Amino acid sequence: MLLHEDRLFPADAATRAVARRLYEAVQHLPIVSPHGHTDPRWYAEDRPFPDPARLFVVPDHYIFRMLYSQSIPLEELGIPRKDGGPVETDGRRIWQRFAANYHLFRGTPTRLWLDHAFQTLFGLTRRLSADTADLYYDTIADALTKPEYRPRALFERFNIEVIATTESPLDDLRWHRMIRESGWGGRVVTAYRPDPVVDPEFGGFRDNVARLGELTGEDTASWSGYLAAHRKRREYFKTFGCTSTDHGHPSARTADLPAPAAEALFQRVLKGHPSSEDAELFRAQMLTEMARMSLEDGLVLQIHPGSFRNHNPLLYERFGRDMGADIPTPTDYVRALKPLLDRFGNERGLTIVLFTLDETSYSRELAPLAGHYPALRLGPAWWFYDSPEGMRRFRELTTETAGFYNTVGFNDDTRAFPSIPARHDVARRVDCAYLAELVTSHRLDEDEAHEVARDLAYGLAKRAYKL
Repeated sequence: MLLHEDRLFPADAATRAVARRLYEAVQHLPIVSPHGHTDPRWYAEDRPFPDPARLFVVPDHYIFRMLYSQSIPLEELGIPRKDGGPVETDGRRIWQRFAANYHLFRGTPTRLWLDHAFQTLFGLTRRLSADTADLYYDTIADALTKPEYRPRALFERFNIEVIATTESPLDDLRWHRMIRESGWGGRVVTAYRPDPVVDPEFGGFRDNVARLGELTGEDTASWSGYLAAHRKRREYFKTFGCTSTDHGHPSARTADLPAPAAEALFQRVLKGHPSSEDAELFRAQMLTEMARMSLEDGLVLQIHPGSFRNHNPLLYERFGRDMGADIPTPTDYVRALKPLLDRFGNERGLTIVLFTLDETSYSRELAPLAGHYPALRLGPAWWFYDSPEGMRRFRELTTETAGFYNTVGFNDDTRAFPSIPARHDVARRVDCAYLAELVTSHRLDEDEAHEVARDLAYGLAKRAYKL
């Protein structure tokens, strides 16, 4: 078998027994996924996935960034180029290249997710390698022709109660409309990701702002019209189930400028080629404006700063955004968030979820902030750190100060659909292992641990995101 039934559980027999009991009680709970990046078109059209390579490799930067780091060109993995240049289109050849290099994933969370999908979805029990590449490809390709492997059927098989996708304010949400009009019962909601129209350094920012005005009928050449346009699009997104906004800023900086200063700043960035300071200040002001709007309309505000996005200019120019080259940077939360928190941190009707790539901030900054301000909650570590060790460190470094109930459980940041249940399974096992150690060291009673395990796996995310 690819998977051991006690994976990620403590080695100590007594503690492992407690972890097993906790896990058995939460293993089959529904999946709540409020921070996903899967394609809503999958659920709207419900077409078969084309082949194993395009199911696992092509959409998942967790996979192709590792292969790229070992000098495998993205063109050979079928990643589309911005200029339409030639890339590999033969799914079997892409898969064979992936399989021959599967050893690169030893010890990584990606290996856990992949093996989980291979065994539980397709019944594969021999390790993937160059020798088994064709066996894997043929088995998976044959399964993908069957109705039970279409997106909606897998959604139901995975026991997904609700999943959020992520769209720009410029998106017409056609796929969400198609899902709704189809009559299918699966709950797929959108999330408002305004980076293209709040980040002056985002490609095409001026044109994007103009397009926002066209979509809303507002004068987005003025500060008041620009803010009104956001409010209209947020309300439109809410008609498609949106309960949250999502902000991937380079830093956690916030600002609370007087209206005339904000108007002047907006005019400067709208002219094009803003200074780096003006761009950063505008993003900072917009986080505070988004908090104000969230207080008005009830959307949860998610902030995940601290990533130097598109760090590799060659990949960005050739393939575009989100090619696995987002690199963590140190993040200051205490001072950076203060203008926003001075204005809105004590609001009980506002929920702000903080994520991080900077683990050094867990106990020093994030836990004390979330352990004090009513508006703040902590999301789990994401991207590089949504790993067993990262999950464990998150619990160890935040629970003493913030407790469990100032966090929002587990949010998977997935793009590859088959990894969703695997990621949740890993999180549930890690949390149950941590809780078991609290029980066996007599810091928590087992009945309490059962309640916490259920909340971490299901209840906290559902409540925090109003799902």
